[in-house]
Parts: sequence; C-alpha cells; structure tokens
Amino acid sequence: MSPRRNSPRRKGDTARSTPDPDALLLRVTGGERRETGPDGEWAVRRISGAAAAKPYRCPGCHQEIPPGMPHVVAWRPFGDGDDRRHWHSSCWDKRAHRGVRPPRH
Repeated sequence: MSPRRNSPRRKGDTARSTPDPDALLLRVTGGERRETGPDGEWAVRRISGAAAAKPYRCPGCHQEIPPGMPHVVAWRPFGDGDDRRHWHSSCWDKRAHRGVRPPRH
C-alpha cells in the first residue's frame, strides 16, 4: 500500500487549494447557519438521523420526532439557549405559512 498524500494530485487543481468559505464556516460552527424569516433571526442546525438519539416534540405540529429521524434545531442567536427547539424539517420550512399549532388534547 502506498502512503497517503498530503497534497493535491494536480498542481492546477484550484477546487482543492481554495476552500469554500461557506464550508469552512459550517465546519467551524458545527453546521450552524443563520436564517432570517418573518419571525426574526434564528440560528439553525440540521441534525442527521444518525445523530438524533432522543425523542422530541415539534413545536410546529406537536407531533413526536422519533429517535433516528433527521430534523432541525433552531434557537435565537443572541439568547441564552433556553428557546432551543427541535422541529421536523418540513414544519420548520413551512412555519411562516401556517404558524404554531396548539397541542391536541
């Protein structure tokens, strides 16, 4: 087996030599993005199914997000993190169109 290369194979390959600034920001912040909508500014992180280990209750539809389901975590960027909520990805994307639904009893 040959040793691993530490440099790009081609010297003229600019895709590897100049990193994408968005990819670098996502790597540094752990995948956190800033989104602005009609309900204000939010810090958002997409959670993969493999990383989703616990059940959560979605504030958009009040249905359970089971373990293993990809979803979104959103919170106010300048708060203390108490408003951090786990949303279904589709509920998060449609929140501006339908609002928060009250829980069913």
